[in-house]
Amino acid sequence: MSIWDGELALLLSGVFGILIVASVIGGILAYRYSGEKSNPTIDNLNARIRAWWVMCIICVLAVVIGNIGVVILFALISFFALREFITLTPTRRSDHEALFWCFFVFIPLQYVLVGVEWYGLFSIFVPVFVFLFLPTRIALAGDTVHFLERTAKIQWGMLVTVFCLSHVPALLMLNIEGYQGENVKLLLFLIVITQISDVLQYVFGKLLGKRPIVPKLSPNKTVEGFVGGILTSVLIGICLYWVTPFSWWAAGLMSLAITLMGFVGGLCMSAIKRDSGIKDFGAIIEGHGGMLDRIDSLCFAAPIFFHLTRYFYT
Repeated sequence: MSIWDGELALLLSGVFGILIVASVIGGILAYRYSGEKSNPTIDNLNARIRAWWVMCIICVLAVVIGNIGVVILFALISFFALREFITLTPTRRSDHEALFWCFFVFIPLQYVLVGVEWYGLFSIFVPVFVFLFLPTRIALAGDTVHFLERTAKIQWGMLVTVFCLSHVPALLMLNIEGYQGENVKLLLFLIVITQISDVLQYVFGKLLGKRPIVPKLSPNKTVEGFVGGILTSVLIGICLYWVTPFSWWAAGLMSLAITLMGFVGGLCMSAIKRDSGIKDFGAIIEGHGGMLDRIDSLCFAAPIFFHLTRYFYT
C-alpha cells in the first residue's frame, strides 16, 4: 500500500495550511509595524515561521525518499544535537577518542539497526554496549580527573540525542495489523502532536500564564500554559485519530502521553541549560536556537510512544 494516500495528503495539507496562515499573519504584523522601531517579538515570530517552513519541507523530502530518507534525516539530527550537547558540556582531551566512536561509529550503527529493523539489538545497543564501552575507553586513556562526571555527561548525551531520538524512525519498523505500509503517518502524528504542544503551551503561557511551574528553572513554563497546551493538543490528537491505528479515545491517551513526556523533556533540558548559564543550546535554527532546543520534547516523547504502540498494537 502506498503511503501517499488521501489521509497523508490531508494531514500534510493541514500542516502547510497552518504555516500559510501563520506566514500571512506574520507578514501583516511586520507590515503594520514596518514604519516604527523594529519589534523583536514580531521579528522572532517571523523567524520561527520561516524556520518551520524549512523544517517541514525537509521532513517531507525525507518522506518522499522513503524509509531510508527518514533514517538518514534523524541520524543527521542526532549528530548535530550530540555536537551541541558535547559543546555545552566540555570534555577533556583524553575523551576525544571516545567521542570519535560516538559520532562516527555509534550514531551510524544505531541508525543502521533502525534501517534494517533489527529491534533486538537496536533496543539495547546504546544502553548496554555503548554505555559499557565509553567508561572503559575513557579509563584506558588514564585520565582520572572528574572521570565519573565526564563519563556520565557523554552517556547522557548519547542516551538523549541518539538512543531516545532514534525511536522516531524506529516507528517505521512496527508491524501493526491492518496498518502495514502506513507507519510514516504514525511518525508524523508523533511529530505534529509533540511540536504543536510546545507551540500551544507557549501561546497559552503568553496569553494567560501567571503561575510558573518551576520558577527557578523555567519561569516561562506556567500552569496555565501547561494545562491549556496539553488539553488542546490532546483534542487535536483525538481529531487526528484517523491517521493512526488507534481509536479516538486511544489517540487521546497517546497524545496525553506524548505531551506529558514532551513537557518533561523540555523541563529537563532547560535544567541543563540553566546549570550551564545559557539560553539556547545553539543557533543552527533561526528563531528556535539549536537543534537540541527544537527536539528536546521529541527525545523524551519518542521512546514512550514507540513502546506503548509496540506493546498494545503489535
